Amino acid sequence: MSGLPILSLMLAIPAIGAILCLYAGDRNARAIALAATLIDFALGVVLWANFDIGGAQWQFTERADLFGRFQWALGIDGMALMLIMLSVFLMPLCILASWDAIKQRVGLYMAMFLIMEVVMIGVFMAQDLLLFYIFFEAGLIPMYFIIGIWGGANRIYAAFKFFLYTLLGSVLMLIAMIAMIAEAGTTDIPTLLNYDFPAGMQTWLWLAFFASLAVKMPMWPVHTWLPDAHVQAPTAGSMILAGVLLKLGAYGFLRFMMPMFPDASAQLMWLVFGLSMVAVVYTSLVALVQNDMKKLIAYSSVAHMAIVTAGLFAFNQQGIEGALIIMLSHGVVSAALFFCVGVIYDRLHTREIDRYGGLAVNMPAYALFFMLFTMASIGLPGTSGFVGEFLSLLGIYEASSVVAFVCTTGIILGAAYMLYLYRRVVFGELTKDDVKAMPDLNPREWAIMAPLAAVALWMGVYPESFLAPMRGDVTTVVARLAPAKPAGDAQLAAGKPNADAAHGETAHGSSHAGGVQ
Repeated sequence: MSGLPILSLMLAIPAIGAILCLYAGDRNARAIALAATLIDFALGVVLWANFDIGGAQWQFTERADLFGRFQWALGIDGMALMLIMLSVFLMPLCILASWDAIKQRVGLYMAMFLIMEVVMIGVFMAQDLLLFYIFFEAGLIPMYFIIGIWGGANRIYAAFKFFLYTLLGSVLMLIAMIAMIAEAGTTDIPTLLNYDFPAGMQTWLWLAFFASLAVKMPMWPVHTWLPDAHVQAPTAGSMILAGVLLKLGAYGFLRFMMPMFPDASAQLMWLVFGLSMVAVVYTSLVALVQNDMKKLIAYSSVAHMAIVTAGLFAFNQQGIEGALIIMLSHGVVSAALFFCVGVIYDRLHTREIDRYGGLAVNMPAYALFFMLFTMASIGLPGTSGFVGEFLSLLGIYEASSVVAFVCTTGIILGAAYMLYLYRRVVFGELTKDDVKAMPDLNPREWAIMAPLAAVALWMGVYPESFLAPMRGDVTTVVARLAPAKPAGDAQLAAGKPNADAAHGETAHGSSHAGGVQ
């Protein structure tokens, strides 16, 4: 691996593929996009295989001075590695999901997805503050076109709402970054992670970053762009939006706001907890009354990401590790659920829940996969959802038992709306003729469902393979936050053994021998 600029190569391949797609015919564009994303996935596997767990924090680093203070600076830690793997894993599946559904301007569509891959993995690789910002903002452009050109009837409204919401907060983040560079005299992210900004300045910087990242998550009450974007986006657009783009906000919290502004993070923890609690309960209740399948899953995404923000701001190992696992799990499971909706939408061209029913009869394979992803979304033990939610709630409980209680109600409500959705779509009498005529999964749909199901189970059965690369980095963040961490209301501490107590009594002249009382 020495000498091979693997990170730059992973950015270059989809970029070259995007240019080729623009000039190839429709059939060739599909093949080029699939080949480029599969090559990137293979490079991601090489990256994971060569990542030294327990080694240096930043690995595969590449640096080249460009102009002024601006550097081409790339490098990854364990957290970035896992999110890059999520991105390169989902991308070929999104291309396959679009194979038959997209019939207009196929070359441009595939190019937009490949550009999206470049900017998404660029966000996780960037080690220069300005380079990060360029990648972070550039993700708006392909998603805007994907929704605006290939979306549903209200696609223009949804695309503009998505663009304006996310752009407004990002202007404040740019101003904060300029202030940080002026204060610290560097754009190098690893250096800034250990720089102590003045306490008064931290609060303003924290709020500026929060304005951008809260919209990206999205957190309540700036979440309203998400259901519109999901409903109007094509299936693959929803898959990558839920799968990776929503994770950019949480990554920003963990990479910038918490370690760079620890004092402000501790002071404003109540704000994050408050918004997270409202989001978990409110969006779960809203999901419960939806009749559009995509809207239901979109609102469930807001509820899941609220548990992520609460877990991150618990300021402890379990909370942050749990939040990271939820991010990976939600990336896989929500993408799978949106694909499940896309499969039946392609056959019947409606997302109304009431139009379906009885699919277990004529689409048993589909019903089985849909059940697995529903259970993973709920957090059934043995699936990816359980591990993340259990760890997160454990961490949140240590910080605040009230927040943990409210977040747990979200899991109960989550079971209610997901099982209600599944029952209405899959079970019941198969009475409608057009639903009776729907065929089960074809080989292309199997090729998308099977890897998603395998990863959801792998993460649930053996989460250590995902936790191990990230553990050292989480420990570093927790250590950075420790001096500012407020005391939680749940003082978890091991009790003293009775033998010790008895020994103490004996030492003070007690006449009886120690024993179990």
